[in-house]
Amino acid sequence: MTGLDTPRRSRRPSLTPMIDVVFLLLVFFMLASRFGLDQVLPLPLAGAGGTYDGPPRLIDVSPDGVRLNGRALDETALAATLAELVKTPDDMLILRGQDQATLQRIVTVTDALRAAGFKSIVLVE
Repeated sequence: MTGLDTPRRSRRPSLTPMIDVVFLLLVFFMLASRFGLDQVLPLPLAGAGGTYDGPPRLIDVSPDGVRLNGRALDETALAATLAELVKTPDDMLILRGQDQATLQRIVTVTDALRAAGFKSIVLVE
């Protein structure tokens, strides 16, 4: 008989190289990816100072709408109504978030005002 009849013990595969590859891929993707985009809002807070003149321009942002000086407005009409109250686009607008208004809602209104050409927006509590 030749040596073919002797049963060979089966070897279990080693998992160490596979684990090493998984950890290397994990480290690579953690270092190569960006987890979120940071955005800075150029909004001064009310304590930052500045001068205010002219008619009141208080914008209340609530979850379901926008109020200008206590009067409910459609967001599309906000820029046109504010244009009547300001002399220049550099005139100060006061933005105030109401109860239950999310930060994203305030950012959306701020972006709409900046797109309409208003430059000086102050956020108050």
